[in-house]
Amino acid sequence: MTAAQFPRRRTPVPHANGASRRPDLDTLTGLRTGKPSFYPEYRVNAERLRRVIVALDRISAALVRTMEGSEALVRAVANAAADHLSSDWIIFALVTGELPDARPRHVVLGPDAVEWVNLALVPEKVRRHVQAVHDGVPAESAHGHDHDEGRRHLHVPIRLNGRTVGGFVAWTPPDRDIDDTDHSVLRILAGQTASALQNCALLDRAERLHARTAKQAEDLRSRNDELMATQQALGAARQREVLDNERHRIARELHDSVTQYALSAGMHIELCRTEAAGWEGSDTVVGHLDTAKDLTRRAVEQLRSAIYALNDDDHGDKDLPSMLRRLSTVHMPDELRVEVKIGGTPVALPPDHEQSLFRIAGEALFNTAMHASASRAMVRLAYHDDHVRLSVSDDGGANPEEIRRTLRAAQVGGPSGEHRGLVNMDARSREMSGSLRFRRSRIGGLQVLVDVPLGSSNGVRTSEEVR
Repeated sequence: MTAAQFPRRRTPVPHANGASRRPDLDTLTGLRTGKPSFYPEYRVNAERLRRVIVALDRISAALVRTMEGSEALVRAVANAAADHLSSDWIIFALVTGELPDARPRHVVLGPDAVEWVNLALVPEKVRRHVQAVHDGVPAESAHGHDHDEGRRHLHVPIRLNGRTVGGFVAWTPPDRDIDDTDHSVLRILAGQTASALQNCALLDRAERLHARTAKQAEDLRSRNDELMATQQALGAARQREVLDNERHRIARELHDSVTQYALSAGMHIELCRTEAAGWEGSDTVVGHLDTAKDLTRRAVEQLRSAIYALNDDDHGDKDLPSMLRRLSTVHMPDELRVEVKIGGTPVALPPDHEQSLFRIAGEALFNTAMHASASRAMVRLAYHDDHVRLSVSDDGGANPEEIRRTLRAAQVGGPSGEHRGLVNMDARSREMSGSLRFRRSRIGGLQVLVDVPLGSSNGVRTSEEVR
């Protein structure tokens, strides 16, 4: 007899319960024999191998459901086991307290792999096995079968890290026996299912942790935005406080010095006028003194208006239309009627832009009251899609071309102090990237026109000719 005719000896493999056991690989694929019945056994093993390959393919398809969560995974592995065994009944159940994140805790599939949700309707033997797995009752041995059912009942425990966390229980039809190959396939499925369920739990915890981290990041971002807004508000409040203190200081200086000098000058003019009234040929002198007295009175009125505006603590908290309406009613000469019109939908402008437009309007009205001999003035603020237009028109006798020449002369004529109002108006418009123009108004006098683009920076224009 040749060596090939002797059966190959198999090395026993220790089993978990202490008994020796052939490796699953030998059970699933090995045929080690030299008997004359080799070919029939080969055919049996070939069919068994085919069923094993199909079963492993189903197991692989079931286990990739890990990303879909434990519920999809549990049902997929239960269906894979039912398909392989062509079972009448199959149970997948987890021990109470083990793998607490896994859902559902049991799946019962009846004939044709139909899931039975209500355990009260399933056979008593099935219900008893479900409860036994839940309670952690030690599983039957791998070859343990009910005596009245022969080789048609199988119980395979699901173990993880040396402890039993669940189990498969299956019953097959009378014409379908459970052999060692089926047991090996179910044991492979049980082991891989335990790992997959653990991976599901880890993935679920990772997703919850990621969601919690994302929520915390969003909360931190929101708090950071609130902090930045608070810092900006505090900075703006501090800036307003500094500006208010400076405005109050200037108001005190104007009241205590300039206004008093103007009042004293008015009193001396009135004294000179009284004394000159009795002189021969003094009509011309008295006329000049009357003019000087009137100019002094208007100067005092303008100073009082400026002092009032500087001392108004609510000045910085109102919008530009409200500021212009108030400007038209504060200390204007009785003979000058001022109207304010607002066009378009008002939009919020940067605070420094609103202050600059307000100062330009105030300077234009001051010039109208002091120099134009006008009886009517109109302030119009128009909001357009891409720019804001401020215009101050009067019915006085000023000439636009003469005003333009005066401004150009004041800009190049050195610090003489004359016509600084016009220069300041032009400088403010440039700081807003806007333009300042003078032209004939529709009501007969001069129109001061300022256009400021919306969304512009505070950069100074480098090449803008005053027209």
